[in-house]
Amino acid sequence: MNDIKLALLGREGAGKSALLVRFLTKRFIGEYASSSNFLYHKRFSVDGRQLNLEVFDPCSQRVGSRCILEEPLEWADAFIVVYDIIDRTSFLDAKSILQRIREARTSDCKGEIPVCLVANKQDLCHARQVYQEEGRLLALENKCHFREVSAAEDHQEILSLFTELIRHAMERLKCRADRRRYSGSRSMAQLINDVFCKRRKSV
Repeated sequence: MNDIKLALLGREGAGKSALLVRFLTKRFIGEYASSSNFLYHKRFSVDGRQLNLEVFDPCSQRVGSRCILEEPLEWADAFIVVYDIIDRTSFLDAKSILQRIREARTSDCKGEIPVCLVANKQDLCHARQVYQEEGRLLALENKCHFREVSAAEDHQEILSLFTELIRHAMERLKCRADRRRYSGSRSMAQLINDVFCKRRKSV
């Protein structure tokens, strides 16, 4: 059974906890501020494969805080970065978070980490401060996926975005495992070849 670790990042009030609770329970809750980090566990099935899913929902603090960035950057297999379409400041924070993730990926020899940029509160589009095209462009610049959703109204869309991201995380982990196996088999083949070469020289 695979273990997949996801982290949700975003400014306080963007709705990241509401998205997560919607995914885990199908219920909608209003966003709440928390000074604590939460780690949720869920058994989840994707394409017939059973997973142990861990989702980290860190405390809602400013982007500069070490609390919301350094810990999940070291830990997660994939990220969901959330902003609120009626709060431009949350969009700018999401931009900064994506930059931090991109910098971490650049120095990470393990390969690209799947990221989904999520524009939340689509149901409040009459008060929109961030246009959908801006979100798409930001996602394109950071080579990540993009969804505009409403945690308040659409459980299926939330389920779909989590499922898609988990698939990408599974593919990445499989590629890493395949590379390790290939590297290990080459090392063993080289070792055997070296042994035989030494024997021939001694003969």
